[in-house]
Amino acid sequence: MFTGIIEEIGEITAIAPAGDGWRLTVRAPKAAVDAVHGESIAVSGVCLTVVGSTADTFDTDVMKQTLDVAAIGGAVVGTRVNIEKAMPVGARLGGHIVQGHVDGVGAVLEVRPGAQWSVLRVSLPADLAPLVVDKGSISVDGTSLTVSAVSTPAEEQAWFEVSLIPETLAATTLGARVAGDRVNLETDILARHVERLLAFREIATEGGSR
Repeated sequence: MFTGIIEEIGEITAIAPAGDGWRLTVRAPKAAVDAVHGESIAVSGVCLTVVGSTADTFDTDVMKQTLDVAAIGGAVVGTRVNIEKAMPVGARLGGHIVQGHVDGVGAVLEVRPGAQWSVLRVSLPADLAPLVVDKGSISVDGTSLTVSAVSTPAEEQAWFEVSLIPETLAATTLGARVAGDRVNLETDILARHVERLLAFREIATEGGSR
C-alpha cells in the first residue's frame, strides 16, 4: 500500500529480458539503501517486488501483463521514474490510498505553465472516465493528485486536469512531462468499489423484474 507521495526520482539503468517480461535495475539511492528482498516499491505507480539490491540500486521483475497495460512498457535505459516505498503501519496518509495497480494509461494532451504551477490535461480511457470526479483523487505515474477539472460525459474524448505546485514539479517526473507523453493512471479504490457494487445491484434489480 502506498500514499502517492513520491520520495525520490529514480533512473532505469538496465533492462534485461526475463522470460516474456523484463528485469529492471533502478538507481534510487534513498529506496535502495535499506531495501530488502521481497519488499514492494512503487515505480511510477507500478507496485514491483525487490529481487536484489545494492547500496544505490534495486532489481525488480516486470511481467508481460504489466508491460502491456502500463506506460512502463515503453521505458528505456535512462528513463526517469517516480519512486515510493510502501507505507509503514502507523504512518500518516499524506496523499490518498494508492495500491500500485495501474488501471490504464493516459496521454498528456496539454501542459499550461503558470507563474508558480503547471496544469496538465490528460486523456482518460473511456472505462475509467466515470471513476474520476472534480476535486477527487487520482494517481498519475504514482503521484497522488487532486483533480482540478474533468470532461463532461457528453464529450467524445474524456480527460481530466491536475494542477501541479512547485514542489510536485521539482520532486516528481511530472515537471518534465510534455504533450504526447504516456502516463500511468490509478483511480480511487473507493470509486472502483462503488462502481462494482452498483453493477451487481443493477443485475439483481433486472433479475427481480423479470
